[in-house]
Formats: sequence, structure tokens, C-alpha cells
Amino acid sequence: MELNTLNISKSNLAKRKAINILMLSLCIVSALIAIVPLFYIFFYTATAGLSSINLDFLTQLPKPVGEAGGGMANAIVGSMIIIGIGSLFGIPIGLLSGIYVAEYSKTFFSNIIKFVTDVLSGVPSIIIGIFVYGIVVLPMHRFSAYAGGIALGIIMIPTVTRITEEMLKLVPTSLREASLALGISRWKTTLMIVLRTASGGIITGILLAVSRVAGETAPLLFTSFGNTFWSNSLDSPMASLPVQIFNYAISPYEEWHRKAWAGAFVLVFIVFVISIVVRIVTRNKFSQNL
Repeated sequence: MELNTLNISKSNLAKRKAINILMLSLCIVSALIAIVPLFYIFFYTATAGLSSINLDFLTQLPKPVGEAGGGMANAIVGSMIIIGIGSLFGIPIGLLSGIYVAEYSKTFFSNIIKFVTDVLSGVPSIIIGIFVYGIVVLPMHRFSAYAGGIALGIIMIPTVTRITEEMLKLVPTSLREASLALGISRWKTTLMIVLRTASGGIITGILLAVSRVAGETAPLLFTSFGNTFWSNSLDSPMASLPVQIFNYAISPYEEWHRKAWAGAFVLVFIVFVISIVVRIVTRNKFSQNL
């Protein structure tokens, strides 16, 4: 009897090891399937665009057709400004909505927020651009960086809301109960303990939202429109990398095609650098707090 039990235990152990190896292999393969296309796109963009990147490209305005040189300095700065406006508009709304939905999930207003978030996440970006065109551009009678930022901010809201909600739900209930048992108010518990615990995932979600809107072209065609010169005001049309890349890519000129690839690489590189810097800063900060 003991011998049979021992054989069964060894058989179960071998079976578990085989299943573990199989599942680990599937996880590695899945990770490679997700990572390899990302690296391929990055290196292909770098290969096609690096040859056209120089100091003039980063510091000068676009040149007319037929003139050598020129760059996308105004579009690079314009993209950063419009993304910044969109972040100031979309991130706070998405963050507060996600906190409310996670902490007060059984209320009627919370269900409305969930429904609106689901609907908004499925709306094409060009529809959002047309919507902002109708409520901002037409009343102002002009394109502007403000309109572009609002459009990008609206696109960011559902992503930030959903990820904030999911990250807060992963925080153990025991942390909330321990804080409340010590006499700490609920809002302080949410902001100082729950939100801080989930901060890593929330920041990742915010970066994901920023990365998504950084390459949006359609909404900006209806809002910020574009500009071949430096924009002196946020209340006027402003150049952006996605629109500039689009205009160069559809042109029949080979020189502009090369600059479009260079602009695409700069856009990818900016998002990559922002992600790395924010992750390093927040990791050090929150590791010290914890």
C-alpha cells in the first residue's frame, strides 16, 4: 500500500512538473509574440528614419518643396504642448472617475460612469475630433492647440478610468479596514493608502493612455489642424508630429517620405523616453515611501 501511494505521488509530481514546464513555455512564447513585433517596429522605424535625423531636423522649420534641409522642430514642440494639454484635461478626470467607480461601485452614478466609459472607449478617434470641432472650433471660429488637447484628453479618459478602477480593486480590503480601524477617514484612506499602493499600475495606465494619443492624427486634423511656422499662442493652429508625418507620407516627394520616417522615429523615441523616465522616478519615490 505504501509503495503504491509512493508511486502515485511520484507520478503526480512528474505530471505537475510537466504541466508547469508546458505552461511556462507557453508564457514565454506568448511574451515573445507580444514583444518581437514591438521591437521589429522600433528597429524598422529607426533604420528608416535615423539617416534623416540631424541638428537641422530637430531645430529648423519645414522647408518648401525643392529646398534642401529643414526639419520638424515646430511639430515636435507642438506635439509635446498638445499632449500636455490633453494630459491636464484627461488624466484628472479619468483618475477621479476610476477612484469613484472602484470605491463606490454600487451607486447609480457609478454605473453611469462605467457605461459612458465603455461607450467612449469604442468611439473612433475621428468621431471625437469631429465632436470637439463642433463644440470648440466652430464657436471659437478657429483651430487651436486647446481644441487638439481637449480631443486627446477625451480619448485618454476611458483608458485611465478603467485601469485606475482595476488597479484599485486589486488592493487588499484588509488595508482599507486597517486604516479605517485606526480612525482614518475614508477619503484619506483612499488617497494616502489605497491610491499609493496601486500607484505603479495606475502610472503604467496613464503612460499607456499618453502613448496612445501621441500618435493620433485624425482628431488633430479637425482641431489643432497644423502650422508650418512656430505657433505664438495656444489659441491658434499648432503643428504636431502625427499631422506633419501624415502630410509628408501622402506627398509624392521622396525627401518628404524620408522625413516622415524620421518624424515617426522621433515620436516613438519621445514616448519611450517619457515611459522610462517616469517609471524610474516613480519607482524610486514609492520604494522610499514604502
